[in-house]
Amino acid sequence: MPYIKGIVSTKIDPVAFQHLYSGNEIQYFQKEYIGELNFVSDYIPVTDSSGRDIAYLNIPYFTSQTRLKEEISNFLVTIINLNAFIFLIAGMVALIITNRITRSFSFISEKMNKINLGHNEAIVWNRNDEIGALVKEYNRMLAKLEESAAALARTERENAWQEMAKQVAHEIKNPLTPMKLSMQFLQRAIANGEPNIKELGAKVSATLVEQIDHLSRIAGEFSRFANIEKANPEVFNLNESLRSVKQLYEGDHQTEFSWRLGKDPIMIRADKTHVNRILTNLILNGIQAVPEGRVPKIWVEEKVFENRAEIMIADNGTGIPDEIKEKIFTPNFTTKSSGTGLGLAMCKRMAEQAGGDIRYETSNAGTAFFVTLPLLKK
Repeated sequence: MPYIKGIVSTKIDPVAFQHLYSGNEIQYFQKEYIGELNFVSDYIPVTDSSGRDIAYLNIPYFTSQTRLKEEISNFLVTIINLNAFIFLIAGMVALIITNRITRSFSFISEKMNKINLGHNEAIVWNRNDEIGALVKEYNRMLAKLEESAAALARTERENAWQEMAKQVAHEIKNPLTPMKLSMQFLQRAIANGEPNIKELGAKVSATLVEQIDHLSRIAGEFSRFANIEKANPEVFNLNESLRSVKQLYEGDHQTEFSWRLGKDPIMIRADKTHVNRILTNLILNGIQAVPEGRVPKIWVEEKVFENRAEIMIADNGTGIPDEIKEKIFTPNFTTKSSGTGLGLAMCKRMAEQAGGDIRYETSNAGTAFFVTLPLLKK
């Protein structure tokens, strides 16, 4: 058809003729052009019965270039689709592996966040992989931590008992000294036959009774401190306790009190005796913080927030010096000559036991203590 229309020449291309005739090739392909159209021509010899070449057959492939491009395009599309599928599968596999690793690390991280000095649970991991090695190290560290915590608790208990024993010995020794001196003085008076022996005996007896009372107070303070953990929580109205404390101090005409209490009930769950002891102790400390020559003034104010009640007890003393601010809640620390140093420490521990806390603000004009207690959940 191309030959009839004159598109392709009826004469053989010289290069093809050279390859077929001189080169004796049985088939030859070459690119040919018609204007801007390029195509591939296939040349083969036509032989007779004796094998002699009598003609040459040319078959032009006009659509071969387009088909080739299509085949190349199809091949590239197939390669791209295959790569995309491989990437998709690889991404899914990576996502699954990442999720498994992430879940494992999240589980381990959650366990690590719960580590404390109390009881900790070891992680059970049955697979022997890299995470398993990490879990083994974690469990080994956990065991060492529990051993260290037990040793630390044992050391703290021993130190606490040693400090308590020192304080008890010191507090007992203070009243024993004047008792011993008084008895020695009375013995010398009896030996010397003093005429006022009866009067001296009465004075010594008064001194002994006073010091014995002091010993009894010391024993009571340490007993209460030792039994502070034995709380008996109950539900009660905090306002009633505050009003009871107010009635207790109504007979004190040497101190000016300012009470700002609410009318609505404030229900809390705590040891009622502990709460009353906190309030009376802070008021007494406030009165004793005022120097001589100044009329003691105590302000008691009550505030209720969303989930807690706050009681402020303030005085007009000289404030807390900077050098002792960090020690006032420490057991056995006191600025008084006759105190055991357990008052504020007991108050803070009792408040914490009820789920609350005690803080303070101080200046040269006085000190305000704030007792926070949680409200009863409705």
